[in-house]
Amino acid sequence: MRSREEGAMVVKSHTTGAPASLSQNDGVHITCIWPGPALLGECPIWDARNARLLWIDCLGKRIWSADAEGHDLQPWDVPDVIGSIGLCDDGRLIAGFARGFGLIALHDDRTEVEWIGDPDPDQSDTRLNDGKVDAQGRYWCGTMNVDFARNNAALFRLGPGRHWTRVDDEFTVSNGIAFSPDGRRMYFSDSRVDRSYQYDLDPASGALSNRRDFLDTTAYEGRVDGATVDADGCYWGALFSGGAVARFAPDGRLLHKIDLPISCPTMCSFGGPDLDILFVTSATFMLSEAQRRREPLAGSLLAISGLGAHGVRGLEEPRFKTTGDQG
Repeated sequence: MRSREEGAMVVKSHTTGAPASLSQNDGVHITCIWPGPALLGECPIWDARNARLLWIDCLGKRIWSADAEGHDLQPWDVPDVIGSIGLCDDGRLIAGFARGFGLIALHDDRTEVEWIGDPDPDQSDTRLNDGKVDAQGRYWCGTMNVDFARNNAALFRLGPGRHWTRVDDEFTVSNGIAFSPDGRRMYFSDSRVDRSYQYDLDPASGALSNRRDFLDTTAYEGRVDGATVDADGCYWGALFSGGAVARFAPDGRLLHKIDLPISCPTMCSFGGPDLDILFVTSATFMLSEAQRRREPLAGSLLAISGLGAHGVRGLEEPRFKTTGDQG
């Protein structure tokens, strides 16, 4: 493992056609803190309670944990393809597996999964994919068509009472779930059709309304995969096949674009003691051998530092409520 102090790779970021640029000259640096390579790295989450970063390799069926610099690395194998994870109030993780929702206890040398159920058992060609916990402790998770062939994917809301609700459907690949700081707006992407949406969200009931277009990513290189929202309410998306992360205002204006040394970033989220490091996972499963040789950092975990000097910070990750009556 290489840290910044040990001469880790530092890459200048640059912007093409964006209104503003965040670059090495501005004190923004990109560091590889875990070389991987993951088949499909996803879902970096900063556990502030334990000062640990967690992320997953979806297709590798593994959860990883490290400190903010990639040290003290620990892996855990899981029994199924895993699309996303979230923190829980009891120290476990909530997860969207291929076969359904589950609660994961991480022990020193093993995992223990308590299965909750499959929200869409009649769809044999879908699996749970992107997911995130909201400020009220609900877990939102969408499915994807594993062949990218049909729009039979859906978005589900899992409540503390372990009851799920189908809240929207007719998607192909669910991605990009994130919430505004006040909890009244939800973001969602169907990355297969290059569209990101906004919904109005009732914090108390979890009801969604007024779906409208937020981003048409055909205007950009790549499409929004995983995403997060910063403390100012701006939306950060990992542009899969576009080799960048981008920051958008709530009205959809592109504010910043940071190019990366990988073509397939998958998700980004803020962490570190001051919530000012942007962690970015990436994938290799769609790359040819020649592409992998050209991209030695494909499948790695990157850390973008220096954003705090520009007033950019994230929000602490909420925790799924494992008990309660809310659905």
